[in-house]
Amino acid sequence: MTTSELPLVKALNAGLKKALADDAKVLLMGEDIGPLGGVFRVTEGLQAEFGDRRVFDTPLAESGIVGTAIGLAMRGYRPVCEIQFDGFIFPAFDQITSQLAKMTSRHEGLISMPVVIRVPYGGHIGAVEHHMESPEAYFAHTPGLRVVSPSTPNDAYWMIQEAIASNDPVMFFEPKSRYWHKGPVDFEASASPLHSSRVVRTGTEVTLVGHGAMVNVLLQAAELAASEGTSVEVIDLRSLSPIDYAPIIASVQKTGRVVVASEAPGFTSISSEIAATITERAFYSLEAPVLRVTAFDTPFPPAKLETVYLPDADRILEAVDRALAY
Repeated sequence: MTTSELPLVKALNAGLKKALADDAKVLLMGEDIGPLGGVFRVTEGLQAEFGDRRVFDTPLAESGIVGTAIGLAMRGYRPVCEIQFDGFIFPAFDQITSQLAKMTSRHEGLISMPVVIRVPYGGHIGAVEHHMESPEAYFAHTPGLRVVSPSTPNDAYWMIQEAIASNDPVMFFEPKSRYWHKGPVDFEASASPLHSSRVVRTGTEVTLVGHGAMVNVLLQAAELAASEGTSVEVIDLRSLSPIDYAPIIASVQKTGRVVVASEAPGFTSISSEIAATITERAFYSLEAPVLRVTAFDTPFPPAKLETVYLPDADRILEAVDRALAY
C-alpha cells in the first residue's frame, strides 16, 4: 500500500527506519531510545532491526549527547539525537547554540553539521514541570540552526527524512500532544520542501497562522467560524527558521486580516516575528492589526491549569471577531 493511516508517532518511526535503511551513516542516540523505544515509543523496534551500534542509549546528559553528535558529524556521520522532553533541552543549550550552530560558519563552510535534534514539545498531556514547554523561539533566534515542526503524520514521515538529509543542523520539534492522532501517510508522494509553509484550509475573510499542535486548534476554530458564516484560511508554518512567507503574504493580500497563534508565550516570540514581518511586507493589504493569541507570559503552570494557559478554539474565535470588528 502506498498510503496508510498512522498516528504521528508511527509515522516518525517509519521515517527514521527509512533513513536508517537508506544511509549507513545515520545513527540514532538518546536516553532510553534503544530496547525501550523511547518514552513515547518513537524509536520502538529500531535497535532490534539495526543493532545497538546504530541505535543506542546514552547517559542522562543532554550536553554530552549533543557534544558527541557534533564529534560524530565531524567524522562523517549523520546523528539524530532525541531529547526526552522539551524542558530537558537546556543543559544542552550551550552545545547547540555556541558549537553546533556556529561550527560550519567558524570553518568557512569546510565542516558541515548534519545533526538532527528531535524535541517532543508542547502541552496537553497533563505532565509535570519541565515536561510541557515550547522553547522553539530560542533556537529560531539562533543563526545557523534550521527549525521545523510537523503537524500531521504525513509531514512527520517526510520531514524527518529531509531533516536527516540536510547538511545543516536541524531542530526537529515534535508536537507530543499529536503523537497518537492518526492521519494518512503517502509513502510514494514527493515530499514538500522542508522549509515551506502550506495553506491547509482556504478562506476569504481572516487568515490564521500557526505550527505544530496549534494547527489542529486553528482548524477547529475555522470550522466553528464557518458555522457562523465567517470564511477563514489556515496556514501551517511547518518551518520556523527559515519561515516561508510567500503563502502567508498571498493570503493576507486576499483576506486583509491575520491572527497568529502559538502554544509558546507571546513576548519576543515567533508569533511576534511573523506579526512584524506581515506588517512590513503587506501593510497596505491589512484591514486590521495583526493579532496574536499565545500562551501567557508565565512559566508553564501545573497540569490542571494547562487548558487555561494554552490557546483554544474559543480564544482564536475571539481574536477573529476582534479582527473583523475593525
